[in-house]
Amino acid sequence: MLGSSHDIVLSELCAVLFASLPRSDQRRKGVEYLRGLLGAQGRKSVRNIARLIGGQATEQNLHHFISSSTWDWDPVRAALAHYVTAVAPPQAWVVQQTVIPKAGEHSVGVDRRFISSLGQVLNAQQAVGVWSASEEASMPVNWRLHLSRAWLDDVPRRSQASIPASVNTRTLGDCAVEAVLELTRSWGLPTLPVVMDVRELDGMKAVRRLRAAGVPFVVRINSTLPLSPAEGGPTGHGAEALPAHRIIGACRDRRRVVTWTDHGPEGAPHAALVGAVRVRTAAGAARTLRSPGRPGGVAGDDLLLLGAGTPGRRWPQELWLADVPHASPAQLFRLSLLTGRVERDFHEIADRTGVRDYTGRSFNGWHRHVTLASAAHAVAALAHGGGRSPRRVG
Repeated sequence: MLGSSHDIVLSELCAVLFASLPRSDQRRKGVEYLRGLLGAQGRKSVRNIARLIGGQATEQNLHHFISSSTWDWDPVRAALAHYVTAVAPPQAWVVQQTVIPKAGEHSVGVDRRFISSLGQVLNAQQAVGVWSASEEASMPVNWRLHLSRAWLDDVPRRSQASIPASVNTRTLGDCAVEAVLELTRSWGLPTLPVVMDVRELDGMKAVRRLRAAGVPFVVRINSTLPLSPAEGGPTGHGAEALPAHRIIGACRDRRRVVTWTDHGPEGAPHAALVGAVRVRTAAGAARTLRSPGRPGGVAGDDLLLLGAGTPGRRWPQELWLADVPHASPAQLFRLSLLTGRVERDFHEIADRTGVRDYTGRSFNGWHRHVTLASAAHAVAALAHGGGRSPRRVG
């Protein structure tokens, strides 16, 4: 049984979420599926959801509703994004890569993949989620499922999964950027800083696309990424391209202590050493990064290289590249902390509302399920007042 706070949020959200569904039976099944995601025990499979709601006939109906019905998940997802940003205004869009292990080989998009963050090869789907994130709460609002060329070029398998003809080869980085741009270009949501880890992606391609679109960003980079100190840089190497860690390492005298507190049950204080220096991309790339007419921010083609680490340990532990108008290094560091907020909420809420639990073969079925699982996450987060309070920078 859901609590009264869940029921209130669920009722309000469903009125907005399913307004685009033309039939009353579709709207009813949508509400049932959401209730099942929030209330079913264990894995949020159609069978477990149906067991909570009404048995075998319900299972068949819900399976059809998710995997092979005709309702369009895109306006439902857009409605979710507008609702979430209205009731819990975000500070940034945070992009998170999501690995979904699978036992078999028939689920749409599943491949044998080396997952560098885990250091192992897995049979898995890989997706990117865009999260509406603030220090108080984070909720997923858009998704892309990465499909390899092996899937897209296999005509029988592509047909069985009903992958639309419009879906073509994209890198994981392309998926991430396009999911972000859809929020503002197609759905009319505000342009906010994009926070993402590009160490396993084509990071500079992502930076170029975001800057060309006029989107501010804070992206985590590899320490070996070649950059050039901006004019007057502290390294003594002029405009020579150097690994990012060498450039930031020459700025130790610019470091400042930034403190924040976990306002959860622990309430533990934390501190970091943060330093920043203006940089440009390696020779030949500067022209592609120019974004004329953008207000504020660093000058011309310059970006801000940010280093952060724990006092008393080897510094820096993290490197970020940023272009956010008028933001100080401390504010940029604060934005980078939102990735931690998203990671906690993913494991504490999204995994419990079934975001990785779809077992069908249908491309549209995956998107319908993950859209409703994101809505269930929003209900759970908002019913608890935004969940655990975040770390705050002082």
